[in-house]
Order: sequence, then C-alpha cells, then structure tokens
Amino acid sequence: MEDNIASAPGPVNVTEAIAFAGSGGLLLDVRENNEWDAGHAPSARHIPMSELGDRVAELPTDEPIFVICHSGGRSQQVTNALVDAGYPAQNVLGGMIAWQLAGGVITEAGSQPPRV
Repeated sequence: MEDNIASAPGPVNVTEAIAFAGSGGLLLDVRENNEWDAGHAPSARHIPMSELGDRVAELPTDEPIFVICHSGGRSQQVTNALVDAGYPAQNVLGGMIAWQLAGGVITEAGSQPPRV
C-alpha cells in the first residue's frame, strides 16, 4: 500500500476539475445530503463520506476519480483512503467553494437558488 501513496498523483486545481468533469470524467462529491441538495456540479456522482465504506464498490478502479467536498478537507481524507485502497483518486483543491468562485456550473436538488 505504501507504493500507492508514493506514486499517487497530487491534488488538482479547480480549473482542471471543471474541465475534467466537463469532458465526462468522474467527479465524486463526498459532501453530505443537505450540502449536495443545496448545490452541486451537475455531472458529479454523489457518495457522502459517511457512506463511502459501504458504497466504494460503485467506483471504478481503472479511471481517474477527482474527489470534491466543500473546501477540500474531507475530500483529501477520502482521496487518501481511496489511494490506499488502490483507486486512482485525486483531491480537488478548494472544493466547491473554489468551484463556484471559478465559475463552475452549480445546480440544486431543491427549489432554492444553488449555493455551496
């Protein structure tokens, strides 16, 4: 497992993440349901950090996964765990806050304007 950590790619900036998600790449949003409902990237896949242990088999092992949360802390923890388990994951620096500031599209699940 240490080899995975040593060879794991570093974090990505939000501009790279926006382009990656826009080209069909897997953007994994690990925020909780209320955060997701308030606003999220339209193409993101939602698996809350609290459910990831039970749902990790839903993720591909052979394609890059960009992991995002509100500001980058939880997504870094998830990225570390995924890399340790052999997944090609990278953390999105600044999270959804940076996404919104960079002009990334945000949609909501409810009736209120989207927010992060």
